[in-house]
Amino acid sequence: MGVKPAYLIDYPVANNPAAAAILRSFIADAEALIGAQLHPWVNPPFDEAISNANSFAGNLPPAMEQAKLAILTNKIREMIGIQPAIYRAGRYGVGPSTAKLLIELGYELDVSTRPLFDYSSEGGPDFSSFPAWPWWVDADRRLLEMPLSAIYAGYLRRRGGRLFPATAGLPLLRGALAKSGLLQRVALTPEGMPLKDVIQAIDIMLDQPIGIFSLSFHSPSLRPGNTPYVRDQAELRNFWNWWHKVLDRFARAGVQSACVHQFVDAARSAAQTPA
Repeated sequence: MGVKPAYLIDYPVANNPAAAAILRSFIADAEALIGAQLHPWVNPPFDEAISNANSFAGNLPPAMEQAKLAILTNKIREMIGIQPAIYRAGRYGVGPSTAKLLIELGYELDVSTRPLFDYSSEGGPDFSSFPAWPWWVDADRRLLEMPLSAIYAGYLRRRGGRLFPATAGLPLLRGALAKSGLLQRVALTPEGMPLKDVIQAIDIMLDQPIGIFSLSFHSPSLRPGNTPYVRDQAELRNFWNWWHKVLDRFARAGVQSACVHQFVDAARSAAQTPA
């Protein structure tokens, strides 16, 4: 489809020789980029208590988060032969020390932010008021943040920032608002997001000066039975149809795919251009 994905892998994948060989072949054929995703509960060292709060890596003590990140980064270097430049915290679990640690380990792009979503009830971060456009995390422009694309859609979307959080804990009300076309939160992912809603969200975003679209999915969804999003062959066909339709909508709008390095380089060039 002309898109070069970035596969963000955790420690069990990076440490698996068969998986590493497959990923090295992707790199050799220029088919994909490889980055890192930290799931603390499967990533050594295992010094923390296993809990819901500690499943968000940013909640760990800085020294422990650093140790896990360093081991994951070094394992990717060892097994796959590249310096990972892109990072996503598992469960989107960034914390106050994450950016500094990523910069120290040579990462250039973080994609852990999920605007409009709030995980604070589980002990995670609250992104409900975060913007949908990229920004430099540090003053020296060493780490760029590229949030996942999400938007409020529906007749009340301009009031979504106030109304949608007020419906937290009221799934029936949220469902009614979405079904009636009044208000819904749409993220650009084939997992749990119906195609018609995503196309509508893309149409809205195309009319806004954002210019960047970040889409994501979990690779286990490529095989039926691994995730609740793709349970059988029919849902797998729907999964692929979602991608064909979404990428066709982008193509008709003149939106082109870009790999991570192109995006970071373009952002640095734009930052250096006088206003």
